[in-house]
Amino acid sequence: MSSSPSLSVSLGLWQDRPAEEALATARAADDLGYPSLWIGEMATYDAFALATAIGLATTRIRLTVGPLAVAVRDPMMIAMGAASVAGLTGRQVDVAVGTSSPLVVESWHGRSRARSATALKESVQALRPLLDGERSDFTGSCVASSGYRLRLPAPGSRLSVAAFGPSAVLTAALADGMVLNLITPASADRLTSQLRAVNPGVSVTAWVIAAVDPDREAVDRIRRAVVGYLAAPGYGEMFAEAGFADVVAYARTGPHPRELLAAVPEELVASVALLGDVGEVGARLAAYAAAGVDEVAVVPVSTDRDPGGTATLKALSGVVGLEAEGHHTRRSFEA
Repeated sequence: MSSSPSLSVSLGLWQDRPAEEALATARAADDLGYPSLWIGEMATYDAFALATAIGLATTRIRLTVGPLAVAVRDPMMIAMGAASVAGLTGRQVDVAVGTSSPLVVESWHGRSRARSATALKESVQALRPLLDGERSDFTGSCVASSGYRLRLPAPGSRLSVAAFGPSAVLTAALADGMVLNLITPASADRLTSQLRAVNPGVSVTAWVIAAVDPDREAVDRIRRAVVGYLAAPGYGEMFAEAGFADVVAYARTGPHPRELLAAVPEELVASVALLGDVGEVGARLAAYAAAGVDEVAVVPVSTDRDPGGTATLKALSGVVGLEAEGHHTRRSFEA
């Protein structure tokens, strides 16, 4: 494994910041020469609409839409969405899928999240032919599509799977890539090893929140992003393994969110983030590379001092040697 993962950018979609900052982040990533941009979906913009706007506002950056919740978007919708963005922007458009959370699927959308592992696997199986322009012909126990073929040119998208547990890792082995979010290098190492024991050819991307020379607002914003995961199955164990078992145990007693937030130390925040000066961030990047991660998708923290996280992106682009002009092959970080 190389000691230098490649760097891309993922939109933070910070819920307590102006939604339009996503476009500022995207433009900065494009201007600075980052090769690709991940466009997720939360509570503001529709992911395909935002991807289209970004494609029209930038010059060449490759777009990945997702992870999209398979309980909410079926394979035909995803393939048509990817082809639409590609056709309207002339840009390469890739796709990522995942199971999402009970809050998003069950509460916001009113859909069932039952048998989510099966739905994820079947969605990947049904989606791959559609993205390649073939007629759909798949019937599973959770997902089905027959008789549809894209009327637009097929995007030929790379297909990635958001994973955290063993079943999702096995599904990722059927795809082109695996995406890990909010993860320590130790957990990334374990999941990457599980993946490559099944299919060593699948690439691994880690979305990692980043703030170069962070101020208090930046650290607190990451703290708020992390706090909801502390009691969750799997995530709690990950943080306990990282040395924060006491915080996890407290989170699982159901304290008031303000009290739990106050109990989260900065060291816990740093265990799943890129924080510090460029040298400290470089050491963290090397740790993810050592864990088998091929690509780190930087999720820049947006603050009043650094709207859209553009200063963080600029600082990291200088370290990794991205070329804003000419768009040649970029060399990745060397720790």
